[in-house]
Amino acid sequence: MIPVKILDETAPLEAVILGTANSFGGTPKLEETYDPKSRSHIINGTFPEESDLVAEMSEVVAVFEKYNVKVYRPEVIDDYNQIFARDIALVIDDKLIVPCVTPLRKLESDGIQHIIDQVENVLLPDEDEWMEGGDIIPWKGHLFVGYADDEDFEKYEVARTSRKGVEYLKEHFPNWKLKAFELNKSDENPRENALHLDCCFQPVGEDKAVIYKEGFKNEEDYLYLVNFFGEENVFEITQEEMYDMNSNFFSIRPDVVISDCSFVRLNDQLRKWGITVEEVNYREVAKMEGLLRCTTMPLRRKYD
Repeated sequence: MIPVKILDETAPLEAVILGTANSFGGTPKLEETYDPKSRSHIINGTFPEESDLVAEMSEVVAVFEKYNVKVYRPEVIDDYNQIFARDIALVIDDKLIVPCVTPLRKLESDGIQHIIDQVENVLLPDEDEWMEGGDIIPWKGHLFVGYADDEDFEKYEVARTSRKGVEYLKEHFPNWKLKAFELNKSDENPRENALHLDCCFQPVGEDKAVIYKEGFKNEEDYLYLVNFFGEENVFEITQEEMYDMNSNFFSIRPDVVISDCSFVRLNDQLRKWGITVEEVNYREVAKMEGLLRCTTMPLRRKYD
């Protein structure tokens, strides 16, 4: 069996699922995409090549090996995108959730079934209890959840976590303090679309956070997070930095983060906070509106 335990975003990482770009299917048809950033790169002829994606993800494997992290990979499904492991499964406490996702991604969980089968506590939400792991951030007894209320969930293709999904989490994790945030959505403009909560917010270190204010539909939700962490502990990113996925880094330990090498301003701030930044090139992955947190699904972190 594979033991799982996740209570926050930054405790020392012991085991993780990293997606795969092998046989990812190449450039999809426009009607097969499910985010505006991918669509724009298809239209512009700049959608990533498989060899470049494989090379980028190999850089992340090398960092994990450096820190002795056990890495699991999906079984490859031919001609199918399995890069973003975060959204098709998530761990909260000692439970693995395999959520309902957009129909275009239904097969992705088949690729990690060999891992799911080795976990003792697995939760399977119903078909109408939509959620994706990029919207769910556990943080020391708190569950921060990005979602779209009923009207927006029906309106936007990029709405991935529903009110019923939020209620499912409340029901199954009653000892966690859950705070849900409505996110700004756009099916057409990636600079106005917070695809997931981790596209506009992520905790880091012991008590810091990176936030993009305009990702939140309601200003009071943004202010809630600023007050929660303290203004002095919050690094705010710009719209262009959000578009480039600056808040989508990944923590190996409180003092070690994997980040994209192009995030100069962010990486400088992380170092000022005393955090070691392991830089990788993830520019091609970013063209599909996901980055380091999106491609990783932590199974177990170490807690004393």
